[in-house]
Amino acid sequence: MKRVYVVGTADTKGEELAFLADAVAATGAAVTRVDVGTRNATVPVDVSAEEVAGHHPGGSTAVLGVDDRGTAVAAMAIAFTRIVQSRTDISGMIGIGGGGGTSIITSGMRALPLGLPKIMVSTLASGDTAPYVDVSDIVMMPSVTDMAGLNRLSRVVLHNAAQAIAAMSAKPAPPPDGKPSIGLTMFGVTTPCVTSIADELRSSYDCMVFHATGTGGRTMEKLADSGLLSGVIDITTTEVCDLLFGGVLPATEDRFGAIARTKLPYVGSVGALDMVNFWAPPTIPERYSGRLFYEHNPNVTLMRTTPDESRRIGEWIGAKLSLCEGPVRFLIPEKGVSALDIEGGAFFDPEADAALFEAIERTIMPDNTRRVIRLPLHINDPEFAKAAVAAFLDIARQ
Repeated sequence: MKRVYVVGTADTKGEELAFLADAVAATGAAVTRVDVGTRNATVPVDVSAEEVAGHHPGGSTAVLGVDDRGTAVAAMAIAFTRIVQSRTDISGMIGIGGGGGTSIITSGMRALPLGLPKIMVSTLASGDTAPYVDVSDIVMMPSVTDMAGLNRLSRVVLHNAAQAIAAMSAKPAPPPDGKPSIGLTMFGVTTPCVTSIADELRSSYDCMVFHATGTGGRTMEKLADSGLLSGVIDITTTEVCDLLFGGVLPATEDRFGAIARTKLPYVGSVGALDMVNFWAPPTIPERYSGRLFYEHNPNVTLMRTTPDESRRIGEWIGAKLSLCEGPVRFLIPEKGVSALDIEGGAFFDPEADAALFEAIERTIMPDNTRRVIRLPLHINDPEFAKAAVAAFLDIARQ
């Protein structure tokens, strides 16, 4: 039976946790009460803090055997995430918490598939919630008052939250039908290419285009990990530049990880690997003084990657894609990788491009499933978009 998991710190928020769990149960939903506190629980629960803590790689003593609260909270977040990943009976999850509880519970929520209902009732929900939500679909609901015992307002807030999670869990969205979904990555300087690809495939695929701003790539890969994509056309891998050289729109070290884990059909390219993104000029690190810059707008400044940097980028991407066992086609546009990297353009640098291309070819390690394909085209040439479509259709039909 699928169940609504009601999660909180039963040591400090026991009264609120019990009230919320009872309110969810009153709707007819099956409820599992989970304690993620680091001290003795004050109310009965179904999954104890000791059981949660036991999922930490270092065992329960790594969570409950430490005196420093910050260390304990961080360790409990790891343990809770691992226990969430081990459960198959979750129809929805609702949590309550202050700072520590919100950090712990949303860590586990982010590990849940996109589309599975998640509500976090938090004292932090009216502020900057980005660290807690990240690229997930957690609904942050303000508690309004602090959680220091029930009051007439907190009862209403928790009742409404209970109704919401019960309704979402009882009537989940129907499974998608019709066209399969694919993820595509785009930047302003690769827009003509990606737009042409999406236009060509839209009759057969639901094309989800993600802006390659760090969160865009992570969101796309989260969808892949959640089983919501049938393939990826990753034309714009520029987030790797910012990761390696301190730009403001970076990928994480797990970029391409979802491709390896899911073995989805993957077509990639070198879109916008000629640039690192910074904000306005005064924010650029001093170590980059004297470099070639392009002012995209008053708030965004682009820095051209050098041959040495391009080589490192290519090696990093190649090493990641060499771990992919699914079908991979990586296309290299020999005449330029962005709208700025074109003959006569601000970032045209054949030497840097050559270093990038050579590093990719040397490190991707082609085999029966992975191939690197050079094309005597610019990335925004219509023929390049057609080649990307053809490559994707070829591997998607295998």
